[in-house]
Amino acid sequence: MKKFFLSVVFLGAILLQANGQTSMNLDSLFNWQDPNLVPSSAHFNTYNEIWGYAKDGNEYAIIGTTAGTHIFDVTVPSASSEVVFLDAALTGPDVVHRDYHDYDDYLYMVCDEGASTLQIADLRFLPDSAPIVYDSDALFPRSHNIFIDTASARMYVCGGTVQFAVYSLADPTNPTLLVNCPVDVPFWSSIGYVHDVYVRGDTAYLNAEWRGVFVVDFSDVNDITMLGSLDTYPQQGYNHSGWLMDDKPFYAFADETHGMDVKIVDVTDLTDMEVTDTIGSNLNTFSIPHNLIYHDDYLYISHYFDGLYVYDCTDPAHPQLAGYYDTSTETHMDNVYRGCWGVYPFLPSGNILASDMQTGLWVFGSTLLSTEETTQETKQFDVYPNPTSNAVFIPRELQGSVFELVNMMGEVVLRGTSGANISLTGLSTGVYSLRVLTDKTQYHSTVVKR
Repeated sequence: MKKFFLSVVFLGAILLQANGQTSMNLDSLFNWQDPNLVPSSAHFNTYNEIWGYAKDGNEYAIIGTTAGTHIFDVTVPSASSEVVFLDAALTGPDVVHRDYHDYDDYLYMVCDEGASTLQIADLRFLPDSAPIVYDSDALFPRSHNIFIDTASARMYVCGGTVQFAVYSLADPTNPTLLVNCPVDVPFWSSIGYVHDVYVRGDTAYLNAEWRGVFVVDFSDVNDITMLGSLDTYPQQGYNHSGWLMDDKPFYAFADETHGMDVKIVDVTDLTDMEVTDTIGSNLNTFSIPHNLIYHDDYLYISHYFDGLYVYDCTDPAHPQLAGYYDTSTETHMDNVYRGCWGVYPFLPSGNILASDMQTGLWVFGSTLLSTEETTQETKQFDVYPNPTSNAVFIPRELQGSVFELVNMMGEVVLRGTSGANISLTGLSTGVYSLRVLTDKTQYHSTVVKR
């Protein structure tokens, strides 16, 4: 995907105003909501977790609702459509949480309410179908979160009925229990309830509510060992979820506590983990992060009321804000959880999937670019007539390029692909900044509308 960084000289950032949504460097390509679905009675959320899948050149979004699991073909975002719906054991207003992970072309589905089941669907037949090949409560009826370590073919199950257990996926359609930690691991009582987990190379990072982070070695399920813990840290709250950076020793976790930031942790030494920074939207005293994922040099955070936030982690110890999109129209309130639930940034196209508890499925394109790559050449160019009352004409060599017209408040008032001219009909009189963007150069001109 072509990426370019947008900047405005007089503000340093572009705030996009589209359909009432505020954003920077993220573009909404598709949004799906179904008003016929009922919200949960607990948190008024119709939608919950988001996941993604890609095969044979096609890309899919997977989103949970109170009705079940919906799979969308998002290969061409503007033509996205639901291709498969998977029913669930429990549906309706009692459903708050569903969670997903895929392995070996199978989708694993859980729910944390009521008489639920573990479901496994075969994704190889998409977009035509995704038959359910396993649907049972024999292993566990409920789970809050699952994480699959593909290298070891193991599924880690958190919360719900079994609290914390590890299952072998050597046979992907027939998981088998390897260890039930509260029962089989003597020191597990010192960890307690684990809300979510991230695993790499048999090393599990456990997000353990108010007790912080625990790191445990599962390489030998008959001899599980503790590698380290972080039980005291700045802005300590309810540790909800976390993710390890791809190629650097940094772990980010979200304290799901109103007013708390995400913690960035240096995990070079697991016996002495150090919080190097805290990052947050800083929009409201009731702002709150939920789920987060590292991918490449970016950290993607679903930030409830504040929407999707993205940070550039070129300096992994001190991430910098790179983009955001406010998916939510809900008002910040204490002890209330609404807005952006989850994010999935792994599609081959570079498009980003997100789910919002009230506004549904989102597909985003991005103009994100790491700070090391933002040294594009900037050139001035002329348009005519200028001043103008109707339109400006664009040089032939720039026709067919993406353009942005920005007012003095930093708002993008017009965006598209430039033809021979750009119409200014309907715009207020005043001074505008016109940017025409190519892969290597940003062209700038000042336009006066009279």
